[in-house]
Amino acid sequence: MSPPLPPPLENTAILGESPAFLALLEDASRVAAVSKPVLVIGERGTGKELIAARLHYLSPRWQGPLVKLNCATLTESLLESELFGHEAGAFTGATRRHVGRFEQADGGTLFLDELANVSLRVQEKILRAVEYGEFQRVGGTQTLSVDVRIVGATNEDLPAAVHGGRFRADLLDRLAFDVLTVPPLRVRSEDVLALAEHFAVEVTRELGREFFPGFSPTAREALVEYEWPGNVRELKNAIERSVYRTPAGEPVQRIVFDPFASAWRPAPASGGARTPAAAADPPPAADHPPKLPCDLKQEVARLETRLLEQALAEARHKQPEAAALLGLSYHQLRALLRKHGMVTPRRHRQT
Repeated sequence: MSPPLPPPLENTAILGESPAFLALLEDASRVAAVSKPVLVIGERGTGKELIAARLHYLSPRWQGPLVKLNCATLTESLLESELFGHEAGAFTGATRRHVGRFEQADGGTLFLDELANVSLRVQEKILRAVEYGEFQRVGGTQTLSVDVRIVGATNEDLPAAVHGGRFRADLLDRLAFDVLTVPPLRVRSEDVLALAEHFAVEVTRELGREFFPGFSPTAREALVEYEWPGNVRELKNAIERSVYRTPAGEPVQRIVFDPFASAWRPAPASGGARTPAAAADPPPAADHPPKLPCDLKQEVARLETRLLEQALAEARHKQPEAAALLGLSYHQLRALLRKHGMVTPRRHRQT
């Protein structure tokens, strides 16, 4: 009888054909076969959890459990209890024994997200569990043995955290058998449209619509040109918003990158009504630029979007008049609207 096949990877949104992403998948597939700790490094929203799942399901441990824990969501005492469990009476409210994530992951993989947020004291206990496969429950005296592969993830520079005294050097050495760095979406322009189509089809089903009609050429251009500071998570949110705001059966014409963008957006700490002329957020004053470090392209794009929104609002969406307010020709204005995915509905177009 042939051995069972591994299940499909969790979440088919691990899509991409860009060189940087294909290299990452190749590296992940290679190290998956080795039962050693791995660190997955990357910006927020890049899909580190999906890479951890790939490491698990392509490993000899795929029939074992894949247990996940976000270390940033718990206090030190709760994190210790979640990781190692506790005995009844270990602390106030501990009325029964709790089995921790290390025990739950025995024979499988334990994914620790936001690893840089773990306190030094808990890091010491993790180090012993990784080094010897042994630990004790909180409030317990029995030493437990487990066989667990650790996959850690963070968006921080762990060597810098070691230098700053926030992370143990010996734990980093033990966890970093290999390090996989997930490239941000802004360097994966070849993958944007494939991911966008995937998310659009998913949300179309959720909305109960029969089919997804696709993106207009203008929308596709806007998707590829955008810098995606929020990575795949931001792309997913933008696509879901854009599909939901588009009538069923019609292709998506405009990508809603910023749900807060509005000519009537209130100013911070302001009171009372605002006139259309003051509705859009003003650009940062020359003596109050964005704090550094910052993404220059992102800040320029944000400023352009605000000014375009303000001009369109004052011109009541008459584009020739909006262009005049900005000192642009009509065609220059249209090019900027396409660049930022701001092509207005047909009823507002003035030619």
